[in-house]
Amino acid sequence: MSPTTDPNSQALPTVLTWTTVDGSVKSLNFAAPIVMGVINVTPDSFSDGGRFFRAEDAIAEGLKQIHEGADILDVGGETTRPGSLPTPADEEWRRLEPVIKGLTAIPNCPPISVDANKAEIAAKALQAGAAIINDIWAGRKDPEIIPLCARYGVPIILMHMLGDPRTMQIDPYYEDVVREVREFLAERALVAEKAGLPREKIILDPGLGFGKLASHNLSLLKNLDQVYPPGYHTLMALSRKAFLGHILEGAPPDQRDVATAAANALAVAKGAEIIRVHAVKPSKDAARVAMATRKAA
Repeated sequence: MSPTTDPNSQALPTVLTWTTVDGSVKSLNFAAPIVMGVINVTPDSFSDGGRFFRAEDAIAEGLKQIHEGADILDVGGETTRPGSLPTPADEEWRRLEPVIKGLTAIPNCPPISVDANKAEIAAKALQAGAAIINDIWAGRKDPEIIPLCARYGVPIILMHMLGDPRTMQIDPYYEDVVREVREFLAERALVAEKAGLPREKIILDPGLGFGKLASHNLSLLKNLDQVYPPGYHTLMALSRKAFLGHILEGAPPDQRDVATAAANALAVAKGAEIIRVHAVKPSKDAARVAMATRKAA
């Protein structure tokens, strides 16, 4: 059952509307699947590292994704692939600033999400026009990032990760991955509520690929309706990830878009409201079919 329809959960608005730091009004309509396009402004991300490292290339990719129907653009300036090391804040902001400003200058640009885990970067991004913060650490690396989002009144995405990007894929272990991820997300959501964020601005991501073996990822996807704590908005970020390559007998990241679309359809059928993807159109089409099926009599 979807968290937004659980009879024991607090009802969430179908349309989420908020005002950004610069006074722009943004909204997300959860009546249909929401597609978040990925733009990595990094030299070494696992899927598209280097392709959009130049600001002009990243902005051009944003325009392409908007034309394909992206509802959110998620910009990241720090690689979080397995084995990666942290990026210094000044270098991270040097990568992000021109892209955020360039994208927000596009007429009718959808909300810009920034993949950030440092409050310093999050604050600069929001002041530059970003509208959502996507924190893979769920506020654990920098505890100021959640109160910052509460002060600015913007949504935050809180993700589950076991370990850290440098070590997370070294023999991750769970007794019950579904239960442990659900409990973690519920605990972090409660932290965000206590910091002053209303439930409708808290978005939960089970973090497939972050401290999880292929078997863990598949178990989470299969049991996704039991993973999300009820009463919060939900996101799935599985685009082009290694477990899909494993299923496809070694297919490289750029050959995993059909598998990504199929997996996203399963995720939407199980309650994911936002899907984070590198290729917008295939997953958007698949998600629409899944939603129509879910709503059918």
